[in-house]
Amino acid sequence: MREQRIIEAYGPHLVLDGYECDPMRLADLSSIYDFLDRAPDIIGMTKIMPPYAFQFTPQPPRPPEDAGISGFVIIAESHISIHTYPKRAYLSADIFSCKAFPVETAVNFLVGHFGIGRWESRVFDRGLEYPRDLHLAKKQVMEQRTGRGL
Repeated sequence: MREQRIIEAYGPHLVLDGYECDPMRLADLSSIYDFLDRAPDIIGMTKIMPPYAFQFTPQPPRPPEDAGISGFVIIAESHISIHTYPKRAYLSADIFSCKAFPVETAVNFLVGHFGIGRWESRVFDRGLEYPRDLHLAKKQVMEQRTGRGL
C-alpha cells in the first residue's frame, strides 16, 4: 500500500500531459463530458456544477491541428480541466484540490479513458504559505469544525 502524502500547503495540483492518445476519444465531445462528469466521484471530490465542454475549430491563419475540445468542472475542492488536440493525439489535464486525492487513481482514469500511450505528470503543492500564521491556522480550523470562532 502506498503511503498517503501529507500536504503542508493549501492543496495538491496534478498536471498531466498525455501523448499518443486515441484521437477519436479526444475529438468526442460526449467523451470529454463523461470524463469531467465521472472524475470527481472517482477521486472522492464533490461536483458542484455540471461539466462544461466546448469544441474549438480554428480559422485561418491558425493551423487545423489546433482544433480540439476544452472543458472543466468546478468541484467544491477547486476544479478539473482538460484540453484536447485530436490531430496531435495530445491532451493536457489539471486537477487542483484543497484536499488530498488519490493521484494514481486520477492518472489511471485519464490514461484508460483517453487511451493515452505515454504521459508525463507532476504534482505541485499549491499555497505553500497558506496560512502562514499557526494561530490563524488553528482559528480557521476551529471555525470550520464548529461553525464559530474561538
